[in-house]
Parts: sequence; C-alpha cells; structure tokens
Amino acid sequence: MNDLTAAHQTLPFGTYVMVTNLANVRSVVVRINDRGPFKRHRIIDLSYAAARVLDLIGPGTARVRIEVLKGFRPPSSSGPGAVWVQVGAFSVQENAYALKRQLDERYGGVEVTRQQTGRAVYYRVRIKADEATVKALAQRLAGEGRPVIIVHE
Repeated sequence: MNDLTAAHQTLPFGTYVMVTNLANVRSVVVRINDRGPFKRHRIIDLSYAAARVLDLIGPGTARVRIEVLKGFRPPSSSGPGAVWVQVGAFSVQENAYALKRQLDERYGGVEVTRQQTGRAVYYRVRIKADEATVKALAQRLAGEGRPVIIVHE
C-alpha cells in the first residue's frame, strides 16, 4: 500500500512501468508485484502511494498511459550515492523549467534531468538532498501539496 507498486494481468512480476495520468500529466514509476485488476476496462491497479502521486485518491480511476521501462534498475538503498526528492515529471521541457524556477526561490540544488523511455522523453524536476535531510525535505514539499518521490541513485 505504501510502496510504489501495481497489479497488472500480464506483465511479469518485477517489471517497472511509468504510469501517466492523462488528465493532469503526472507520472510515477511503479513495480508490478501483483495480478489484477479483474474489472472490465481497467488495465492497472495502483497502490495507495502511487495513486496519491498521480492525484487519484478522490476519483479512484482515471485514463492513464503505461510505458514499460526496459533496462530500468530500481534505486539501491545500499552504498553511497545521490539522493533526490523528485517533485515532477513532464513531457514538456518548459513546464519542468517553470517548476524549477518556482522551487529555486525556496530550495537549493533543484535540477531538471532528462529520462528517455521507449515511447517518450520526460523531464524530471528533482532536489538533491542527503540521507540525513531527505525525509524532512520530502515532508516539507508534500506539505505544500507537491507529489514527492525519494530516489536513491
């Protein structure tokens, strides 16, 4: 429920997919860990955490696009590496930079990174953090109503 996971009828367990809410263009990467949904005209069942990122908690369902991320490796929590709080993923580069400008006023280390999938390019807005402060930063951003994902690289 609190992990970024989903159920799909045919994709292999462990497959990572990017799910995009077509109504608001929010995206989240989830790992397939269950089978379903078994209701007609539904293609994926998201965990509560993933639904929250896509702003689906109220409506419960939405039209989405699913893209399998080939060669995607999950973030590793062991060993040193960069820690980021991701606050947006956009298909339009200008939208990512508009959010970056908003966040630059209050936060340091805001970057836009490019992510290529099999079908599209996404521009991710991320704030660099360290292990000691990442949770506080994520809570502060979430308190502002921003969708957050903590990414370890």
